Amino acid sequence: MVRLERRETQGSPESFVWLLLSAQRTDQDGRCGQLLPEGQELSAGFYRLSFDTGSYCGAQKTEALYPVVEITFAVREGETQFHIPLLLSPNGYTTYRGS
Repeated sequence: MVRLERRETQGSPESFVWLLLSAQRTDQDGRCGQLLPEGQELSAGFYRLSFDTGSYCGAQKTEALYPVVEITFAVREGETQFHIPLLLSPNGYTTYRGS
């Protein structure tokens, strides 16, 4: 399961909450085609992807050091698409901005 959230400021810049935009299961290839709800576009701000890696590793009969991986990233004005792969092993992970 992958969750996409957007950070929303409440009052002062130091006070914020995460607003859930969508949650989806990955396909057979471990991908989610489109996480934004239909008709919604990326706008500048901070976003967070949360990966339920514990469930995935459990299904693979592997123990997970990181049961949840959260990736927070910034979207700048004018950016419209992101591809953020998560490469996972039982004891670590890496991520990058893909094309």
